[in-house]
Amino acid sequence: MAPLNCSRLTMISLVLSVLIIGSANAQLSTNFYSKTCPKLSTTVKSTLQTAISKEARMGASILRLFFHDCFVNGCDGSILLDDTSSFTGEKNANPNRNSARGFDVIDNIKTAVENVCPGVVSCADILAIAAADSVAILGGPTWNVKLGRRDAKTASQSAANTAIPAPTSNLNTLTSMFSAVGLSSKDLVTLSGAHTIGQARCTNFRARIYNETNINAAFASTRQSNCPKASGSGDNNLAPLDLQTPSSFDNNYFKNLVQNKGLLHSDQQLFNGGSTNSIVSGYSTSPSSFSSDFAAAMIKMGNIKPLTGSNGEIRKNCRKTN
Repeated sequence: MAPLNCSRLTMISLVLSVLIIGSANAQLSTNFYSKTCPKLSTTVKSTLQTAISKEARMGASILRLFFHDCFVNGCDGSILLDDTSSFTGEKNANPNRNSARGFDVIDNIKTAVENVCPGVVSCADILAIAAADSVAILGGPTWNVKLGRRDAKTASQSAANTAIPAPTSNLNTLTSMFSAVGLSSKDLVTLSGAHTIGQARCTNFRARIYNETNINAAFASTRQSNCPKASGSGDNNLAPLDLQTPSSFDNNYFKNLVQNKGLLHSDQQLFNGGSTNSIVSGYSTSPSSFSSDFAAAMIKMGNIKPLTGSNGEIRKNCRKTN
């Protein structure tokens, strides 16, 4: 066989390099599993619907898991990993400890998906689909979820402690933390609208309802009735993030902010005389604008540093690496 000349060798090398780079940096797509797992969408939604039917709050919990996953080294399923004697995950980081929930629901969805297409769908993608379905089931917008993520083999408790915005954050901190993951101040306001569903613990809003002045007095009084002033008393008592319709995905969250009825300090920061006031005002009067912008922002957030191609793995069990 004749030896390959230099230019041909160079061309082959270039093609191989492109293939390798392409596999490592593959783009997410909405039809990623259309042939390998055609029943994926119906399987996820039916399992999730059962969970939300039992407890409406679960939809908000799943959506929050996705946020907390994406903000820590990208949307890679790292938040789902359990701690072991030789591995420290993100579940006990300050933003997640005693508050992140819904892991058992993701486990149930993963089991159902494995039954129809074993070894095909990542836990990171299951979480992304479940977050979108949660919004839709609770009456919010729908969007075509981009898929093709693979699962991280590592996690970072320290990154979870520093990258996830705290309920005590001010507007500058919120803006910079969102900017750090490629999200704009508009995305910040839009995605904060996820607080139209779900509950918060007394420990996370106590300082606001007792100490802050930019709060509706009657609203503060209502919340104080179930959240004692003394730290350590009633810390885990819950209150709805949206006073009016805590189990419906709508724009009431923004109406509340305009009336100084934001539950968390970080919520009310979005409407406190700063640069985001006009966005909040707009969403408070236009539910359709909020819905369409929320769908777009969720797709954008879902694109934060995904592992694709030959990176990561497809976990068999979402709680541990293969």
